Amino acid sequence: MRILLILPAYNEEQTILQTVRQIQETSFPEGMEVDYIVINDGSTDGTEALCRQHQLNCLSLIQNLGIGGAVQTGYLYAARYDYDIAVQFDGDGQHDIRSLADLVKPVMEGRCDFSVGSRFVTRSSGFQSTALRRLGISYLSAVIRLVTGQKITDVTSGYRAGNRRAIQYFAHNYPVDYPEPESLVQLHKKGLTICEVPVNMFERSGGKSSINCFRSIYYMIKVTLAIFIAAMQRGEEFP
Repeated sequence: MRILLILPAYNEEQTILQTVRQIQETSFPEGMEVDYIVINDGSTDGTEALCRQHQLNCLSLIQNLGIGGAVQTGYLYAARYDYDIAVQFDGDGQHDIRSLADLVKPVMEGRCDFSVGSRFVTRSSGFQSTALRRLGISYLSAVIRLVTGQKITDVTSGYRAGNRRAIQYFAHNYPVDYPEPESLVQLHKKGLTICEVPVNMFERSGGKSSINCFRSIYYMIKVTLAIFIAAMQRGEEFP
C-alpha cells in the first residue's frame, strides 16, 4: 500500500528537517510503503533553502496560499502519482509518526474512506491543547454532529488519512481557511465514510500557530458559517 505524507510547511525552518528525519528513520509495518512531500507554502524564512540543502522531497509554491492551498497541492501530488492513501502530517513536529500505522489501518482495511487522528477518543499522555482550544473544539464538534449526525471529537485535527476517493475529491475541492472542520462536512455530504482513531500528538516544537487569541472569535464565527454552508450543499455521492 503506497502512502504519501503531505507536510505543509510555512516558515518551519526550526522543525522541518527533524520532522522529515523522524519519518525516514521510522520502520513501518509490512505492507506500508511510506513516502513524503514537503509543500513549502511560500515561506519567507530558510525553509526552502534547508530543504534544498538536505535534498528533501519538496515542492515550493511561488506564493503563500495558506494551509488549504498547501494541503490541496499535496492531494494533487498524491493523485498525480497514484498513491493509495494520503496523510496530512504537520511539519512543525506536532504529529507522532509512531501513530501512523494506527491512523491508516481502518483505511487500509476498507472500514472507512477517511480517518481522523484524535487526542480525545481515549485519554492520551501527549499534548491535549489549551483549555480554551478544547472548549472551541467541543463546540465545533457539536456543530458538526448537528449537521451530520456523526460525533467526531477532534474536528480540528490535522493528522488525517484518506483513501483514493478522498484523494480525488480533495485534489479538486478543499476549503481555503482553517479547513479541517469544513472538509469533514464536505466528505459526509459526498457519501465518504469517516472514522476516528486515537493518536498521540506533541506540543509544537517550533514555528508559530496561525490562530491566536485575537483571531479565535473570528475563527469560530467563520468556521461555523462554513460548516452550515457546506451542510446545505447538494449531497450527491462522490464516485
